[in-house]
Amino acid sequence: MEPPKGSPPVDSPASNTAPVPMEAVLRSDPDTPDVKRAQAGDLAAFEALVKRHGRRVYRMLLGIAGNEADAEDGMQNAFVKAWQHLGEFHGDSKFSSWLMRIAMNEGLEILRRRRSKSRKALVEWDAEDEERFRPRSVRPWEEDPESQYSRAEMREIVEKEIMKLPAKYRVAVMLRDLEGLDTQEAAAALGLNVATLKTRLLRGRLMLREALAPYFRLKVRRVGEAGHA
Repeated sequence: MEPPKGSPPVDSPASNTAPVPMEAVLRSDPDTPDVKRAQAGDLAAFEALVKRHGRRVYRMLLGIAGNEADAEDGMQNAFVKAWQHLGEFHGDSKFSSWLMRIAMNEGLEILRRRRSKSRKALVEWDAEDEERFRPRSVRPWEEDPESQYSRAEMREIVEKEIMKLPAKYRVAVMLRDLEGLDTQEAAAALGLNVATLKTRLLRGRLMLREALAPYFRLKVRRVGEAGHA
């Protein structure tokens, strides 16, 4: 479905635009009851939608913007626009996909505002260099990461390295691997076709794996060195 009127236009090439899959149209949307009540003016129902999807919207904006302050501002703007244009949502896609599309537009608007300082912002998002990355580190990790770090430590390390990825790969990894969207949902939210989403996800995962490798190898080496001390 097209973004609501007043939302910033998407700069992605038309060839990347994803039509709404028929199965997504036919699939029941758990948000429908609250959406209908909110469209009738029930603010509490809309607040329930905000609570349900707020974290995911924030994550998308953090993935695009790369910093918490812009992500928080973008999240507020996204929900304001969603409320203002809720009457234009007719259920042609899941409400969450429609909402995430608004959030993505807000993220791209943040990048546009940065262009006065760095003209690379939107170039990074749309650059057609998907095939250029080749991982330098191809050795398997020598030990199960969970045997070296607590779950909390691992998440902190992973999230720190994810935030260093280029924006278009960062947000794909965050939506699929941190937020758990399925491939169709993530592609629809980003306005991409599934093939492009999968390409970006693969590149992002390869980049992330390469970035994480030194953490796990370093820990293994230190353990080995301690054993010989």
